Amino acid sequence: MPTETAPNPAETSTSDYSDSHSFQVEAQGHAFTFYPRGSDRLAALLDHIEKAEESLDLFYYMFQDDGAGTKVRDALLDAVVRGVRVYLIIDDFGSDAPPEFFEPLVEAGGKFAVFSPRFGLRYLIRNHQKFAIADGARVMTGGSNVSDHYFAPPEENGWCDLGVAIEGPVVARFSEWFALIGEWIESGGSQLRKMRRILREWDPGNDSVQLTLGGPVVRAPKWAYKLKRDLAKAHRLDLVTAYFTPQRSIQRQIARVARRGKVRMITAGKSDISASIDAARLLYKRALRAGAQIHEFQPCKLHMKLLIVDAISYFGSANMDRRSLRINLELMVRVEDEALAARLREFVDHLQDASLPITSEWYRENAGLWQRLRWRASLWLGVADAWLARRLNP
Repeated sequence: MPTETAPNPAETSTSDYSDSHSFQVEAQGHAFTFYPRGSDRLAALLDHIEKAEESLDLFYYMFQDDGAGTKVRDALLDAVVRGVRVYLIIDDFGSDAPPEFFEPLVEAGGKFAVFSPRFGLRYLIRNHQKFAIADGARVMTGGSNVSDHYFAPPEENGWCDLGVAIEGPVVARFSEWFALIGEWIESGGSQLRKMRRILREWDPGNDSVQLTLGGPVVRAPKWAYKLKRDLAKAHRLDLVTAYFTPQRSIQRQIARVARRGKVRMITAGKSDISASIDAARLLYKRALRAGAQIHEFQPCKLHMKLLIVDAISYFGSANMDRRSLRINLELMVRVEDEALAARLREFVDHLQDASLPITSEWYRENAGLWQRLRWRASLWLGVADAWLARRLNP
């Protein structure tokens, strides 16, 4: 994958930074364990697999044939050998591991499939989710794929990300969703009309812990619709995102929250796609004018997806960009709980300490004509990608 990095707007000392330790929060009848540290995420995933006794259902947007990928594949192989039913699905667009990499798993009796809409216009659709369900009772989800990039420490150019292990009633909804993905693949895997129906009929329920989804052919994707409703009455927003290029309606809502309360944004100062930083910077102006606090994370590439809207927390696979909000198949866990929101804000404090403030003064000094033209070109590339994907897959 690309390792291109955008230039930082200024120097900042991050030599003392280290990822936070894991922490657990009990909320609304669920246990949530958060893994900000890459090595902890990998160890937790392997332990998650090794403790499975009956079944493992996994979907990953990216599964690489590198060191981490080999460890996870071999752990799944061991699970099959000890009698666990294993079903692994990966996204064809996001994964580089060749089919033969998974042959040992299949030969041992595991099940393997690829999410791949028929090549052509529909191939623009991506299933961007990441989750692993063990015994229908525990799930690991978040932003991390299965690749060395997601488990390496910052000093080794690893990604700053967040994994979450969940125990509680919402895990049953993950199992329901995985079954629907599997049925779609087994029915041919190119029926976007059927996927539209599945997404339209998905009901996250009215519980305080919900599995919300989004997709490529839903006019108002469920997770984004929920977020908009929450923002409409919010007085505080803390946002950590790898890519910040939301549509104008959400930009306006963020500005309104900032005017009536407080908005804090942690965005990428380093990325695998430097143009995404340029595009985000073009959109800072509106937020800064409204009073939002913006900070670009400096130690390493940021890949986290976390939103805290008043007492409501969102975490999962979706970025704050047009693809995640309107096109890709995404999942976000939505939790209404004040204590969880407070603990996650403490975690964001740690990220802010290693981030560079983007102020109105910085913007005036760095947003010259040619710079803005470059930023706008980067933004329109993303807009064109989203527009084409939506128009070609009505």
